[in-house]
Amino acid sequence: MSTLSDLLAEHTTLPGDAVAHLQQLVSEWQLLSDLSFSDLTMWVQDQGVSPTSFVCVAQVRPTTGPTAHADDQVSRTESGAPIDQLVSALGRERGWESKDLPGVNGSAVTRTLIPVRLRGAVIAVLARDTIDRSQRGPSALETAYLDAAESLLGMVAEGSFPAPEQKGEMHTGPRAGDGLLRLDPDGTVEFISPNALSAYHRLGFAGDVVGAHLARLTRGLIGDPFDAAELAARITSAVEGRPSLRMEIEARGATVLFRAMPLLIGGAPSGALVLVRDVTEVRRRDRALLSKDATIREIHHRVKNNLQTVAALLRLQARRSTEDSVRHALNESVRRVASIALVHETLSTAPDDRVDLDTVVDRLVPMLSDVAAVEAPAGIQRSGSFGVLTADRATPLVMVLTEVVQNALQHAYPDGGSGKKVLVDIERSARELTVRVIDDGQGLPPGFSPERSSGLGLQIVRTLVDAELGGTIAMRSRTDGPGTEVVITVPLRRRGQ
Repeated sequence: MSTLSDLLAEHTTLPGDAVAHLQQLVSEWQLLSDLSFSDLTMWVQDQGVSPTSFVCVAQVRPTTGPTAHADDQVSRTESGAPIDQLVSALGRERGWESKDLPGVNGSAVTRTLIPVRLRGAVIAVLARDTIDRSQRGPSALETAYLDAAESLLGMVAEGSFPAPEQKGEMHTGPRAGDGLLRLDPDGTVEFISPNALSAYHRLGFAGDVVGAHLARLTRGLIGDPFDAAELAARITSAVEGRPSLRMEIEARGATVLFRAMPLLIGGAPSGALVLVRDVTEVRRRDRALLSKDATIREIHHRVKNNLQTVAALLRLQARRSTEDSVRHALNESVRRVASIALVHETLSTAPDDRVDLDTVVDRLVPMLSDVAAVEAPAGIQRSGSFGVLTADRATPLVMVLTEVVQNALQHAYPDGGSGKKVLVDIERSARELTVRVIDDGQGLPPGFSPERSSGLGLQIVRTLVDAELGGTIAMRSRTDGPGTEVVITVPLRRRGQ
């Protein structure tokens, strides 16, 4: 099945920050689905077909109740009357409701459309489909869940949920069914779910939590004074309207995960939600996996060390060589091996097989300046962000960037001198990553063609861009001044899709 990123790349031209916001929302919306007992689907305007056509790019079903859709909705397009309703939702504060949608086994479904905003602009529409439960009254738990869902969906429509500061917290945080507490603007507990109450019993509290000031109550249960103060501060911070990171604490042999989220109305604090999960048994199993993760990181660390040793041996041999061509070839090999070693060094400290390419490139730039075959170093500047890529994409892209930048340093300024500038400009969207390497040197010689060039560096670049990255590369003289512009375009969709 296509991922959210793939579908956004195929059907939209949304900028990178909008894609990141929708990915954050999708990583968070199981909580919204569970709290509202509803299916959630995300719809975007299909730019590839027509601005009045919408396509579903993501779906989640509730774990707290029945689903409203037996069929998968992802990749489904809407036409006819539903289009008018989706378009209408783009300009509304909250949305539109209907109770005549068909559901599973002929049940009545209520649909609510919520605009998804980023910095005031609507970038998608969230559809909440709920099976009619009017035949019976809601329980206290259901009422608390629905009230929390209304508050969070209101923040989605205002553009304040999810908060950008929460990156990396959604995937591992507790869910609604794990345990939920609702706090009033003073930090007092208005509601606690049975699972949340059980978690507090594991921590050693046997009294009545409702009506208690949660930060003070929780602080008194934790033996470590630093953890106790930190958790109390995070709960207080959420009550005051500031996002806080999740936190795991241990007390009396139990391990409980906490996450406090502010509730805002019109940007003003109106209380908080606290999610808790008893992860005592989970952490016991996790400890058994630590040795395996450590082994994988150690492998990357040893590969990095071995590559650095190879680079050092090549560098030593280059210094001993009396032939300029041999010394130049060996220095080129040193640079290529060192660039691969940087990726493995990043993976040796990463929790998964993903690389923050900005960090790697920022460490690569000084190395390129040091080994440049020019009399004076050039100024290399990065503009924009590569973001995070998987290792199978990061390694060839780093090698390509190394070759292109080094080529500019060596050939754009044949007379040396100072004041040379090489700009690495990055633009990332839902669909592709575009990297421009721009220099202010002498430009390309007349009749130059990268396809017919016999240079080893350009052969490596063409092979990696085409075979490993599935992208394109173009070299041309600048039209806005002296110099050369190299444009590398890498699709972000998975190969074969």
